[in-house]
Amino acid sequence: MKLKNYKFILKEINQSTFLYLQSLAMLLITYIDWTLMPYITKLEGTYLPVFMISFFMLIGALDGIVQPLFKHIKIYNIYLFSIVLDMIQLASYFLYSISIELFTYVILAIFTIQGITFEVARVHTVDFMQDESIELKEYLMIRSFIISLAIILGAVSAMLFDYLDVRLLYILIYLTILAIFGIYLQYRLYQIFKKRTLLSDIEMEQDKKELFEKFR
Repeated sequence: MKLKNYKFILKEINQSTFLYLQSLAMLLITYIDWTLMPYITKLEGTYLPVFMISFFMLIGALDGIVQPLFKHIKIYNIYLFSIVLDMIQLASYFLYSISIELFTYVILAIFTIQGITFEVARVHTVDFMQDESIELKEYLMIRSFIISLAIILGAVSAMLFDYLDVRLLYILIYLTILAIFGIYLQYRLYQIFKKRTLLSDIEMEQDKKELFEKFR
């Protein structure tokens, strides 16, 4: 990809409040998950049987199958669910000092549900791209770029923390601070999507009323 294409990505993100907030939230949440992922993978191999690891992998692979179940769900409800899920993840960090095994199970379950939620949100976001100047192909390119960047940053952070022998407890505190900001961004997105959806519903009702009056 040419350098000017990267400049285009940054320009498009900065021009749209919606895209800026979504990109930043996606970057933070994905970065948090992929910083924690190597540690959870290590705990998996230590505390979880192969059966349970395979079970979580199986559930995570069902995202394409369950998509039709959420065809008519409002996208702001998806973000509301994502906020609740992130808050549960934050609360689960306290389990680290109580039961490592339970902590591992809960985090893996949250990661699995998050993956499905992200895919459901991606499909429903497409409906709102008509209000943006950016084309769908360009949006998907930007989304892929942000996710790849977040995974790279998360992996590098995990390697750095491991090299410096940082305790997992301190890493969880660091990720908690980032997660609180990520939840705030997702709440802003929830408000934006809810407002747009309600306005769209009102316009649709007005159009139906005008059409009815015309042919009455």
